[in-house]
Amino acid sequence: MFQGDGRHDNPERYGCLYAAEDAVSAVAEQLARFRGNVLTAGMLRRRGLPLALARIERERALRLVDLDLPSVLTAQGLQPSRVATRRRDLTQPQALSIYTAGADGLRWWSTLESLWGNATLFERAAPKLRLTEVTALAPDHPAVQEALDLLGIAPAGTPLQQGTRIGRRRSVEHLEPPPS
Repeated sequence: MFQGDGRHDNPERYGCLYAAEDAVSAVAEQLARFRGNVLTAGMLRRRGLPLALARIERERALRLVDLDLPSVLTAQGLQPSRVATRRRDLTQPQALSIYTAGADGLRWWSTLESLWGNATLFERAAPKLRLTEVTALAPDHPAVQEALDLLGIAPAGTPLQQGTRIGRRRSVEHLEPPPS
């Protein structure tokens, strides 16, 4: 298990799976560090393995703490700016508190596009989930293409010239939260 530096990691207490409600969100989260570059094959690999999208379905209801709801933030004593921060010294203790309270995970918005819902699922949620499909990512995958555009990453083979701006921001349709 490769954990420790993620937004909600606490590997000495639990394992977790980072998930997204929309495929482009999952891909963009993985490619964000390459903004402004040209896509290379290595960008679609981690630790020597190809990146893939996995479709996971719930077999039973999950207890998720939805940090996108103001009432939940208030009940948890959190502020949006402290949830959306990249500072792991703030977000990891938040997740530990939610885990300790017995939740199966938490839901929050992507820092790349606030309309994208992401979830951190604690290992206790595993028996309630079923893997239904795995698709290796390739440069022509629609989610990869959308993420490249959003992040300003040029497709492979695109020559970059100094001062070239890659990509444009697209509007994203509202995504309904998954059923409880």
